[in-house]
Formats: sequence, structure tokens, C-alpha cells
Amino acid sequence: MDEMMFCYQCEQAANCTACTGKAGVCGKSAETADAQDKLTGALIGFATLLLDIGKPIQPPQALLLLEGLFTTITNVNFDPETVAQLTDKVWKAKQEAFASACPAPSPVGDYDMEKLWQEPDPDVKSLKSFVLFGLRGMAAYSYHARVLGYTDGEIDLFFCTALRAIAQERDKDKLFQLVEDTGRMAYRVMALLDKANTGAFGDPEPVEVPLTIEKGPFIVISGHDLYDAKCLLEQTEGKGINVYTHSEMLPAHGYPELKRRYPHLKGNFGTAWQNQQREFEDIPAPILFTTNCIMPLRASYADRVFTTSVVAYPGVPHIDEGRDFSPVIEKALELGGYAQDTLLPGLNGGSTVTTGFARTAVLQHADEIVQAVRDGKLRHFFLVGGCDGTRPSRRYYTEFARLTPPDTILLTLACGKFRLNDLPLGTVPGTGLPRILDVGQCNDAYSAIQIALALADAFGCSVNELPLSIILCWFEQKAVCVLLALLALGIRGIRLGPTLPAFLSLGVAAALQQKYDLKPITTPEADLAACLGSHAAD
Repeated sequence: MDEMMFCYQCEQAANCTACTGKAGVCGKSAETADAQDKLTGALIGFATLLLDIGKPIQPPQALLLLEGLFTTITNVNFDPETVAQLTDKVWKAKQEAFASACPAPSPVGDYDMEKLWQEPDPDVKSLKSFVLFGLRGMAAYSYHARVLGYTDGEIDLFFCTALRAIAQERDKDKLFQLVEDTGRMAYRVMALLDKANTGAFGDPEPVEVPLTIEKGPFIVISGHDLYDAKCLLEQTEGKGINVYTHSEMLPAHGYPELKRRYPHLKGNFGTAWQNQQREFEDIPAPILFTTNCIMPLRASYADRVFTTSVVAYPGVPHIDEGRDFSPVIEKALELGGYAQDTLLPGLNGGSTVTTGFARTAVLQHADEIVQAVRDGKLRHFFLVGGCDGTRPSRRYYTEFARLTPPDTILLTLACGKFRLNDLPLGTVPGTGLPRILDVGQCNDAYSAIQIALALADAFGCSVNELPLSIILCWFEQKAVCVLLALLALGIRGIRLGPTLPAFLSLGVAAALQQKYDLKPITTPEADLAACLGSHAAD
């Protein structure tokens, strides 16, 4: 290839096709992209060897596969050196597995990712990419569950099976089946993580979260890993330091074992990840990135950024697996925070947001919701949310939510919720529930699905027969994982935007449209009319 790199895994792929120059739109250098391709190829070779050996996947081997795949997600690792070090770990683990095997299997080399990027059949390339990117998202969720002590041997085995198929399989029917299998396993992973999070931190409860930063020292924690949040809260307890969530960490406030136990978990700082370069400008506090969504740093705050877990950025202090956050705490005390209480309003000017409406909290009101539907006070449900990004066209989601009539409910989740979660839309008629219900993080699509399944059961119909419309925004590979899970469950009519994934070939996109009625968003007005029109008689 003439390109310096090839990457089309996220929604901001250059020209809606692929990033091919010295750096991706995300800021990832061609050097880092090459290192991540080599890591992926090593993971495929490692997974193939483990299958050839024929023994159960061991926990350290599974963890290494997850760490490797997680590292290649968009906006996780910008440091080619640490990516190369992880590749070395994969090679070492592969050598150890080979040496201990009896009988000895045939040697397995690394997969050359150029074979995938140069695949001449666009549908084969598309289907394999769909699986690979879904596996990367699955790896993130599985990693979070594993940190909390929750594992699943069948999931570990599937990672190996699917990775090997990316290298070896060419039959389109089998690859399409693998896409669907990946979706089913993605749903299983999301269920596992839900069990892990609720087991460790309790069932989320609705809570109003202030967007005002109180005066004095504070720390901003970003990302998705609730265990990292717990460790930070433990270590800052009694030290006069407040902790504020950022972006996808917002739902931490809904978990009783975090919010109730640690009163210095005060509120939320800023909005979604793509606004961090502006919102972190000259911030008088350190920022801890626990998982993905870090962006190229600006000089005005680069000296107060820390990373942990799989996140890495050149020149940034990294907190290892021991999770000793002393350097972060020292930086917070040094910087001192704001001299007075400071409001950082939401995207629509709000001063508070509400979260914690996971399935348990919502289904406590199921009878009220069902009665409101039967009484004609509530006519439609919308799931509006997903993975946010930088394109101006994403204002669509704000306008769509603003246009929804008062006799409708909006479920929202993931960082896409910041497009609408501070809108003053009032309450649901007949229930007292707010019209906007924040279900949680991107992986909490599992919780939203459980709400839909419970409502379908209450009405004696399928999910596809509910007056429910799903309007999703996508950006990176965890969103791909969620989409695969929804499709595997047979959910039809999903509207996806702001653009369809660049890795979907015309043939694959057409197949998804035919089988699942997957469609791109158009305008808020047209899509809303179509959604309400489809259940106008309900």
C-alpha cells in the first residue's frame, strides 16, 4: 500500500473512508497505527496457537488477549513504545505456550494485517473488520468485568475462535454468521459486566448530579472503569480532596457503594469526551484517564494528566496495576482547585444532570408506565444515545430529543447523553418520572434491553412490536460491540448516525438493511415523524 497507515475503525475516519496519512483524525500517528497492527497480528497468532494446543485458555492468557485488543481501541493508547512492549509480552506468552504444549503443535506466525487491509473482496474485508472491531469493544467490557473478578471461559474461547477466523475464513456466509455470533457473545459480555458492576457496587439509584465544582482541591476522573473510581475514592478519603466524574464516568454517581460511601464524590466536570481539550483548559486540578477517550493533550493542561490501566500517552505519568494514586493526590493538593465554586454548565445550559435509571430503578415504575400507556398518557419510547463524537451533525440528537412530544419517554446512555441530558423536558405523564432517563454507560445498553424486554412481556408482545424507536450515535469500537448485540437479538429498525461505518461495504450494508432494517439517520423532523407514524394507532 502507498498509504502511511490504514485505519477506518472509528466514525471520524477521514473523508468517511479511512485515515491513511501521517496521523489519523484522532491524532494517532502512523507509527502508533503500525504498532497496533503488529500487536493485533501477534494476538491473532497467539489465539490461533492456543486453539491448536487444545487446552482451556488460562486466565493470564485471556487477560493478555483482552489487554491487547483493548489497547487498539480508538483514543486509548497514543504511545507506540508501550504498544510494542505489549506485543513483546504476547510473543513471550506465545513462546511459553508453545514450549509447554504436548504434543507440540505446528508453529504459528503472526498474522499480517496488510492482508486484511488489502483484501480484494470488499464484503470479506467488511465482515472481518466488523468482527475485529466488535471484538475490541467486547474486550473492553470483558476487561472491566475481569478486574472485578468476573470471568467466562466460553467468552475467552470465543475471542480465540473469532480472531483465528479473521485470518483464515473467506466464506462470506460463514463470516456473516460469525458477525451474528459475535453479537450474541457481545450481549453475553455486557450481561457479565452488568453482573460485575452491580455485584460490586449495588444496583444504580436515581441521583441528581451537580455541575458545579466546589472551591478547593479536586480530581477529575474520566473513562469507564468503576474499580479505578473506587480505588481513587478510597485513597482520597479524609484528605480534603473532592472527586468529580467526567464523561462516561458520570454513572458512577448512581451506584450506592460509591455515592453513599464516599461523600467527596461531589459532581460531574464538563460534558462528553470530545470537548475535553476546551473544558480542561488551564484546569487547576489533575485528570486521571482510566480507559479510553483521551485526546491529544494541549500544553495548558498536559502537565496534570495521569493515565492508568491500558491508557498510555507519550510523556504522561502512568499509574501501574497497583493503583497507587499518590502522585495524582499530590498534584491535586499542589494545584489547589478553584478559589470559588464554579459552574460548568451542560451543553444546553443546565446546572444539574440526573443519572442512575438502570433497569432496576426504571422497572420499579413498570406498573405506572404500563398504566400510562393504557390510559393514553404515554404513547412512545425512544432510546436516544450512544457514543458521541466531534462532527457538528451530531446536534441532530439534541434537536431530536427537543422535538419529542411530552407524552414520550427518552432513555439515554453512553456519552451521547450529554447532547440532551440537561434539557428541561419535564416528567412522564402519569408517573412522575423524568422524561429523560439516563441508563448509564455504553455497556449499560444491556440494562436498556432488559427494560425493553420487561415492557414487551408486560404488553404481551415482542420488542419489535413495542412503540419503541432506537436512535443511536456511534463513534468507536464499544459502540460497534453494542450494535452487534442489538442486531443479534433481532432488534429491527435501528437508526444509526451521524454516518454509517466506513468499514461497512455496500454489500454488507445492504444485507444489514434487508435483514434488520438498519438505516441511517436523516433529519430530526423526518425521523421523528417516521417513528411516531409507525405506531400512530397505539
